Amino acid sequence: MGSVVNAIAIIIGGCLGLILKKGIRENIQDSIYKVIGISVIVIGFNGVLSNMASVSGTSIVTSGEIILIVSLVLGTLLGECLDIDKHLNGLSQKIEDKFHLAGFANSFVVASIIFCVGAMAIIGAINDGLLHDPSVLYIKSIIDGITSIILGATLGMGVIFSSVPVLLYQGLITLLAGSLSRFLVGEFLQQLCMVGYALVVCIGLNFLLKDKLKVANMLPSLVVVVLYNVILMIM
Repeated sequence: MGSVVNAIAIIIGGCLGLILKKGIRENIQDSIYKVIGISVIVIGFNGVLSNMASVSGTSIVTSGEIILIVSLVLGTLLGECLDIDKHLNGLSQKIEDKFHLAGFANSFVVASIIFCVGAMAIIGAINDGLLHDPSVLYIKSIIDGITSIILGATLGMGVIFSSVPVLLYQGLITLLAGSLSRFLVGEFLQQLCMVGYALVVCIGLNFLLKDKLKVANMLPSLVVVVLYNVILMIM
């Protein structure tokens, strides 16, 4: 039920955001939009650093810099070759044009990545499936619900539909929890979240930059992390 509740929270929050948007002046929307960008960047940096840094005695030690750089470079290279951003935005744009949903494409892609990336989505889904404990996903639902209000008010209708990939992504992890729980732990999970939060930083930058980063083309970076750890396990 954790993923279902999470999806419902995003839908409700997104709808409230759309209602609030009608009463907010354009200049205020623009200011809030930029502030959200800064907030997302801070959250992303916090996620990257918390998965890179550890305390050893009285010193703070970092690790994972190489896998972060290599995975982002190789993943982006693969993403650019496949042009994931073009295909994903093209599909979203078709929905936007067909149903006359202004801003659907951008809001759907941005919200989907924000809600699906992070340790809470993975750990929460595993706990829900393996231990029948949805408490982590319930906490995530509250956070995502509040975030979707803000995103819905500034980005648009696509935020509501981002509940679909969240439900499918977390639901799949929950169903496969028994087999995934052995692998999605320790250093593997830290590396996955580290790279994921780096993508969140890029999303935050897109709120502020005129020349947008193609974050969807960076998504294969997560696959590179998985392949790297699979190779280590085999060896």
